[in-house]
Amino acid sequence: MIRFNLVCCTQTILHEIANKATQKDIALTYAMALKSQAQGADKPDWSKINHAILDRWSMSGLERIKKWAWNLVLKGKEP
Repeated sequence: MIRFNLVCCTQTILHEIANKATQKDIALTYAMALKSQAQGADKPDWSKINHAILDRWSMSGLERIKKWAWNLVLKGKEP
């Protein structure tokens, strides 16, 4: 089993959102954050991440990103 940690999960996703990344791009990083075993300061702050997504898009955008991300995590399928 391969384990990895995505460092600065929250900051990485917030940076992508601020730099106009697409929902598909965000979903890929969101999936990596879901799979990451980061702890402490590197652990994702899902409240901050989800609020930033809501501010940029909408509830339907957040739901779409989460759906794509979980598909990647569970099925290995890209959006």
